[in-house]
Amino acid sequence: MGRSRYKFIENEQPHFITGTIVNWLPLFSNPDITSILLKSLTYLQDENRLTIYAYVIMENHLHLIASSKELSKEIGIFKSYTARKIVDYLKKENFKSILKQLNYYKLKHKDDRDYQVYQEGSHPELISSDEMMFQKIEYIHYNPVRRGYIDEPEHWRYSSARNYASLEGLLDVTLF
Repeated sequence: MGRSRYKFIENEQPHFITGTIVNWLPLFSNPDITSILLKSLTYLQDENRLTIYAYVIMENHLHLIASSKELSKEIGIFKSYTARKIVDYLKKENFKSILKQLNYYKLKHKDDRDYQVYQEGSHPELISSDEMMFQKIEYIHYNPVRRGYIDEPEHWRYSSARNYASLEGLLDVTLF
C-alpha cells in the first residue's frame, strides 16, 4: 500500500502541490532560506523543466500550481535540492537548535540522512477544470490574508498574486 492517496495523475497537466516543513517549523520566515526556494524554482523554469502558474511561500509551507513533462520527478528534485541547501545554510550559520529539531522530527526509516526538512509527499491534486484552476489560484493567493498577515493578496511579497495584479513578482509565472 502506498503512503499517500495523492498521486501525480497526468504529466504536463497542472497540479496543485504543497510542500510543508517537518513539524511546521517556520524556516521560510528567513529570507535567505526563501531565496533558496526562489532560485531553485527559477532554475527549473529557465531550464524548461517546470511551468509555474501560481505560488505562495508561507513561513512553514509553500503551495504551487505547476506542470512539467515529469512533474513528480521535478518536484522531488526541487525538494531534495532545496532541503540540502537549507541544511547547508543552517550549518554554516550555526542554527544548532533548528538542526536539532530537523533531526528529531526526521522519520525513522530515513536512515540515509541526519535531517529531514520537508514532510513526506507533495499532496498533488490534478487541476481538472478552469473552475478548479481559478479556485486553487484564489486559495493560494488568499493564504496570507486568511492568516491575518496582510489585507490584500498582492501585498504578500512571496506570492504570484503580485504577478496577477500586474505588479513585479519575485518569480515569473505563466498567467492563467
